[in-house]
Amino acid sequence: MLSLSQLIGQHSGLSLADAEWLTAFVREWHLLADTSFSDLLLWVPGHDDNTFWAVAQIRPNTGPTALDDDVVGEQIAYDPEHPVTTAYLSHDIVETTEHVLAAGNPVGIWAVPIMQGERCIGVVERHTNQMGIRAPGELEDTYLEVASVLTDMLWHGLFPLEPHSIAGVSPKVGDGLIRTDESGVVTYASPNALSAYRRLGLVGDLVGENVGAITLELGGEPTEESKGPKDGFGRRTREVTIDQPQASLRLRTIPLTAEGVPVGSLMLCVDTTALRERERQLVTKDATIREIHHRVKNNLQTVAALLRLQSRRMTAPEAKAALKEAVSRVQSIAVVHEILSQSYDETVRFDAVADQLLAMVGDMAATSGTVRSSREGSFGLIPADAATSLALALTELCQNAVEHGFVASSGSLLVHPTRKGDKLVLEVSNDGQPLPKGFALGETKSLGLSIVRTLVEDLGGTFTLENNPDGSGTTARIKVRLNR
Repeated sequence: MLSLSQLIGQHSGLSLADAEWLTAFVREWHLLADTSFSDLLLWVPGHDDNTFWAVAQIRPNTGPTALDDDVVGEQIAYDPEHPVTTAYLSHDIVETTEHVLAAGNPVGIWAVPIMQGERCIGVVERHTNQMGIRAPGELEDTYLEVASVLTDMLWHGLFPLEPHSIAGVSPKVGDGLIRTDESGVVTYASPNALSAYRRLGLVGDLVGENVGAITLELGGEPTEESKGPKDGFGRRTREVTIDQPQASLRLRTIPLTAEGVPVGSLMLCVDTTALRERERQLVTKDATIREIHHRVKNNLQTVAALLRLQSRRMTAPEAKAALKEAVSRVQSIAVVHEILSQSYDETVRFDAVADQLLAMVGDMAATSGTVRSSREGSFGLIPADAATSLALALTELCQNAVEHGFVASSGSLLVHPTRKGDKLVLEVSNDGQPLPKGFALGETKSLGLSIVRTLVEDLGGTFTLENNPDGSGTTARIKVRLNR
């Protein structure tokens, strides 16, 4: 599905700046849809000024839809009587005098030109299901009054204001709405807004009170404050969190202007107490998981130290070598848990793991010679449930190259990961001895290669081991899909 900017670029000759303005508006137009109880359509002029394309659509959360179908991608062509065409050419707001029937329901239609200076860059069409308008009351009247102001601001290029709302964080119209006059005195507060302030400790009513003074009195200094640029009257859009022991409140203030005159503010608020408690529980859970990873790492290091002590008591070379390999395997798992203990994420920055494992290559080396190890490319973020298997596989491949490729000589070891989306290709190359004639990976008795093959199969990937084209050394190649 094409994005809004792609649709605008495909159907219209608007500039990048105009497209960015319209994109910003669409991030905020839920305010107009919810306060006007209307479906909104955004039309942009086509490459031919006699055509218009629908590039975005939104339905209200406060009332029934007037448009059952999604009309994005539809076109208005050579229709001079259409409200969109009339609004675009006249630069004036157009309201239908007769209701249009849609699915048997009368629908009122407004067409609002979006002006940038003397230019119209688009038209917002409002469709209101007249059968779904709620019984008139103070809340409904306030919603419609705010919608009228926002419509006027949109027409004059004054809406939206920065900073824009944050999806999933910023309060919406239905969460709680407060209307103030220019001096900051509350003229209306919805029941949800009043309840949220009561949880903060408000006694009495909000109407008739200065909301700024009350907010500071109840919450002290707000946190997480974001301020946008000032409008022509020195006012800013602000979004803050009031955090008290008994409750938490997210508050967004939007200055309003009608016919070029300040007319107070629209304040949206939402009670975030439950969200705060969930976040605290998650932080506690994450801290516990990190502590578990830390303790597992410590335990694994203890196991590795015990194995190392045991190997020193061994006299048989094969036994000492086997214990040495076991130490490397345990240490590779410990490295993964060490990285996980330092992060809250469910993913691992595997480059750090790989670099630590490569630093251990020298300890794997034979009695003589030097191993030069390096990494080219990035693993990216690896899911935690795959990181341990991948670390063990990388350890085994490095150890196999040192023991069987270099034997007692020096050499170079290159780890080359390639990441494309969730696909990872890992190559471990060396310039040591080639594979013996008749080598078959499926028939090998090497424990290390058997471990790699099993680990890769568990990840749903493939594993190959081949001689390099120049005849010097080998390349092990692992291909896995990480998000299965």
